[in-house]
Amino acid sequence: MKKILLISFLIGLSQIGFSQEIRLNTYGGYVFKDRVDSYYSRTSYFEGQIQDGGRWGGGIEYLIPDRGGLEIKYLRQNTNAPTVYQDGTNSGGQVQQTDFDLRLNWLMVDGTRYFPVNQLIEPFAGLGVGMGIFSLTNPDTNNQRSTTKLALSVRGGINLWLVDNLAFRAQASLMSAVQSIGGGFFFGTGGSSAGLSTYSSMYQFGFDGGLVFRIPQN
Repeated sequence: MKKILLISFLIGLSQIGFSQEIRLNTYGGYVFKDRVDSYYSRTSYFEGQIQDGGRWGGGIEYLIPDRGGLEIKYLRQNTNAPTVYQDGTNSGGQVQQTDFDLRLNWLMVDGTRYFPVNQLIEPFAGLGVGMGIFSLTNPDTNNQRSTTKLALSVRGGINLWLVDNLAFRAQASLMSAVQSIGGGFFFGTGGSSAGLSTYSSMYQFGFDGGLVFRIPQN
């Protein structure tokens, strides 16, 4: 996945050249709760909820005149996920409940199309692909797990240019990691245990605001 992102980014750079505009984008926002659940059998399932909270990050974007922009972006969220689960294989069939500590890292390559109304107002919409890198800690056992999954995103918003090289950015976004929740990631009980074999995709809707710094290139 990392090689795919790097190749995509290098291809974009080769098409853009160094005579174009570069933007530095900052992000700070709020992500809503997301329910995740999956059932493999009556004694092998989980029901949980990724809690809402703050998210921050940044990106560097190269603009192609009259085409849009290509951005490589990093976002981070620290949250928790209270979960009820049962795994007959590893926990003796008992229903368990844990409030997991969860750290979500998103590394994305976004393509964005801009629709400028005038020099001050610049709506946009875009799609992204990349990877979600998730780390989880069970506070009851201090066991830690991590996983990397394919991630997709869609977003839309507006840039409001305050001065020539500085804008305020507001956007709404939906980010998804395919089959990110489940398996040994959440429910292994220790050692080499594989935990539950069921999966659930993650969908996170949020709002972000931030500043855009435009760096014109000669």
